[in-house]
Amino acid sequence: MTTQSEKESPTQSTWRLDPHHTLVEFSAKHMMVTTVKGHFQSVRGTIIVDEADLSRSSVEVEIDAASLVTGVEYRDNHLKSADFLEVEKYPLITFKSTRVEPKGNDHAKIVGDLTIHGVTRETVLDAELTGRGKSPMGHEIAAFDARTAINRKDFGLTWNMALETGGVLVSETIKIEISVEDIKQAV
Repeated sequence: MTTQSEKESPTQSTWRLDPHHTLVEFSAKHMMVTTVKGHFQSVRGTIIVDEADLSRSSVEVEIDAASLVTGVEYRDNHLKSADFLEVEKYPLITFKSTRVEPKGNDHAKIVGDLTIHGVTRETVLDAELTGRGKSPMGHEIAAFDARTAINRKDFGLTWNMALETGGVLVSETIKIEISVEDIKQAV
C-alpha cells in the first residue's frame, strides 16, 4: 500500500480491491478423492499499476483469516483452530509482491511474499487481466484472475490424519484461485 511519502509517477495509478467483487478461493483434496472448496469473506488490498512499465507495478493484499467459509461449520471451526490457521494468534494472511513479470499484454507472473500462520514464503501468482471499463457509478474498474498452488506444510499447517485405506485426510497441496475487481482511485 502506498505511503504518504510515496507519490505516483505520471504513468502510475492506484487501484483498491472492491471487497464486494473480489473472491479468494482455496481447494484441497479430502480423503484423497473429493475436492473441498472454501473462500475468505474479508479481503482488502491495493494494486499500483505502472502503465508505461508493468514490471514497476505492485500488489499488497490482507485477508482476515477468521473470515474463512467452506459451508460446513465444524470444518470452518477446525480450519480456524490451532490445528490449521490458528486465527486468534495469526489473524491476517498477507501477500506483498516483490516483482511483477509481464507475460504479454494481459498476463503477468506476480512474485511475492505470502504469509500464512506467521510463516512467509515466496509465491508466484499467474495473473490475467480479464477486463477493464467503467462501472454504472462512473468508476474506472479493472478485473484480474490469478491462481497458484502451495504446499500447506511449508506454512506450518501440518495437521493430518492417516486413513485405514492409505493416504491422508487432507492433501498437502492447496490450490488458490483469485478473482478481483479493482476501482481506480482519484489522484
